[in-house]
Amino acid sequence: MSATTLLQRQSITVSDFRCSAQPGDAPFVEQHRCHSISYVRKGSFGCESRGRSFDLVAGSVLVGHPGDEYVCTHDHVCGDECLSFFLGPKLVEALGDAADIWQIGATPPLPELMVLGELAQAAADGRSDIGLDEVGQLFAGRFVEVVSGRSRRLAPASSRDRRRAVETALWIDAHSRGEIDLERAAGQAGISPFHFLRLFSGVLGVTPHQYLVRSRLRHASRLLADEERSITDVAYDVGFADLSNFVRTFRRAAGVSPRRFRQASRGMRKIFQERLVLH
Repeated sequence: MSATTLLQRQSITVSDFRCSAQPGDAPFVEQHRCHSISYVRKGSFGCESRGRSFDLVAGSVLVGHPGDEYVCTHDHVCGDECLSFFLGPKLVEALGDAADIWQIGATPPLPELMVLGELAQAAADGRSDIGLDEVGQLFAGRFVEVVSGRSRRLAPASSRDRRRAVETALWIDAHSRGEIDLERAAGQAGISPFHFLRLFSGVLGVTPHQYLVRSRLRHASRLLADEERSITDVAYDVGFADLSNFVRTFRRAAGVSPRRFRQASRGMRKIFQERLVLH
């Protein structure tokens, strides 16, 4: 079993697990150390917990309750991969910590969870501008809704909440060159990350991380059009820590590379005209 920590925050930790156990390998007892949900993105394995047995396939979710013991088996196939979310106590309290939710052991492949599991994998792979911490909290919240059968309906935002969301968006834009995650932005707003994510998204229509990325892209577009700094300098100046990530994200948004965008801004309008013809 190989494990890679992709994200570590106070409210949520995300890890990538890849198991290479073979049929016939002796199983052993493990223990959940906290509340967790693990999305099976590939392969299959069995799990025995609290006197029940489960067979998990791609799209299933393994559910962990702190202190519960479990045994994973590999009787049918070898090799499975999971994207696992380990949840902090305050987040679990905000989500709902009823034991009947967190002691179910596993869920079958459910469309309501599979679509968010795949979105989380896209975020982990850098193929989405939603934050991995954000989609992790959305995934956990949807899991609780599905298992409990109770949907959380957002009340219309008050004028105070709308102002809080707008003021935090302005703060994110003003500080977008720095490192901002969901917890820091929520701290600026003065509420928990889980509730802040729902409030911000409900008022502005994008998540905080999406707004952060788009603010960086907006600043980058201005610099590419107006200044002579290298594309590498522009990427780092606006807050991207990795040049390849900047180029990939910019191309996804603009339809052209930063270099071609700069050329278009200097009069080579046929670049965008070609894009229109091709699409």
